[in-house]
Amino acid sequence: MATSLTTGRPWRVILSFSIPLLLGNVVQQMYQFADAVVVGRHLGVQSLAAVGATGSLLFLLIGFAWGLTSGFAIPIAQAFGAGDAAGVRRSVATGVILTGITSVVLTIAAPLIARPVLELLQTPSELMTEATIFTQISFIGASATMFFNYLSAIIRAIGDSRTPLIFLTVSCVLNVGLVVLMVGPLEWGVGGAAIATVVAQAVSVILCLEFVRRRLPILHLRRVDWQVTRDDIREHLRLGLPMGFQASIIAIGTLAVQVALNTLGADAVAAYTTASRVDGLAVAFLSSLGLAASMYAAQNLGGRRPDRIRRGVIEGTWMAVITGALLGVIIIAFGTPMVRLFIGEGSDDVVELAHLMLIINGCGYWMLGILFVLRGALQGLGHTLVPTVTGVIELVMRVGAAVVLGALIGFAGVALSNPLAWLGAIVLLVPAYIRAHRALGAMPVEPLEATETSAIAIVGPTDGSMVVDAVITQSVPVVRGSRFAWLKRR
Repeated sequence: MATSLTTGRPWRVILSFSIPLLLGNVVQQMYQFADAVVVGRHLGVQSLAAVGATGSLLFLLIGFAWGLTSGFAIPIAQAFGAGDAAGVRRSVATGVILTGITSVVLTIAAPLIARPVLELLQTPSELMTEATIFTQISFIGASATMFFNYLSAIIRAIGDSRTPLIFLTVSCVLNVGLVVLMVGPLEWGVGGAAIATVVAQAVSVILCLEFVRRRLPILHLRRVDWQVTRDDIREHLRLGLPMGFQASIIAIGTLAVQVALNTLGADAVAAYTTASRVDGLAVAFLSSLGLAASMYAAQNLGGRRPDRIRRGVIEGTWMAVITGALLGVIIIAFGTPMVRLFIGEGSDDVVELAHLMLIINGCGYWMLGILFVLRGALQGLGHTLVPTVTGVIELVMRVGAAVVLGALIGFAGVALSNPLAWLGAIVLLVPAYIRAHRALGAMPVEPLEATETSAIAIVGPTDGSMVVDAVITQSVPVVRGSRFAWLKRR
């Protein structure tokens, strides 16, 4: 259900919006847990390492697509906060067109470069065949992943973070079942694990489309909505491309880490892969706060409430710091038993290396929390330069640590690349947000007033025993003139 984020206590609004995101991230991480457990135990540590060796390459291209679609959702959230229903629909149509074009390019081109890039990354020869199969199948099904991410993003942009959680949960449960079937009885190997993901994502796309058709009339596109202008495309690309490039820049850093790991051998790759699965649970908590901050800032910017943005970001940052510190303690204390879920008995060297990485990352989660919230807030405000530059800083710090420290002290040096990258990013983000915070303080507070009534159809069971079709009138905000007239006065 569409929900405004422009009213209510800021920290409660952000927390309430982020909880479904958090649960969704946890569900997704649990699916990755199950996926890794099935592959690791049925096919062995080498197959698990082969899947892990593909992570950076998949993140490079699919991460770009994810960032792109997330950026496309920001104009939708701003238009929704401004009460501009026509603007919401036109933004959705623009995003559909651009997402479709990107999907076609990614599906055709990416599988062709999979093996050459894996070779460039110095993937161990014993992992190459399975890694190539997993990567190519994942790229062929990239369209399903892209459109699921985009549909989830536009539903969240209008304030509904619960429904994407439901569809994500269905997708993950289906995914786990298919992985067990395809890797186990069908014996399709790592290719079966990749096929399972593609099929589950495609089912989620169908569910999202059906939900929009039945429940979200504000997203029902009309013929006139497809008449997008160059300005529409330019605005969406202005926000989407930097977020996509930011994800790709970060992914390039992880590619450098992957190269350093590959030179350390299969045990190092397996340890990093398993530790990343556990680490992903903690990252899921913090990234959900960052995405909530982004949608919160975008809606309140459209709703002319800079005062709420200032207060909400401060409160969200404190929540992220406290959560990051607690997560660090938990991950450090219980990291080894969690790693054992993937490896089982034996492979003590892999377990020891994985736990070392969890200790190093756990000490820096509080920095990651600050990074996610401040970067998300700036993106929601429409800022593109600083978030992109922070991605470059992460790249430089991560590559430098992986190459230099990895050569000097081995796996520990590679593991240090993550917290050092986070530290480098927040060194720029903190002063950048302080400037934005001051600029928001100079803006006029002009909350939208409900000035007209609009007929809203309510369809469905209202008393548990019968279906009633009714029309009621409800006060709704009406924006006159240009939908971004206030934003242009910033």
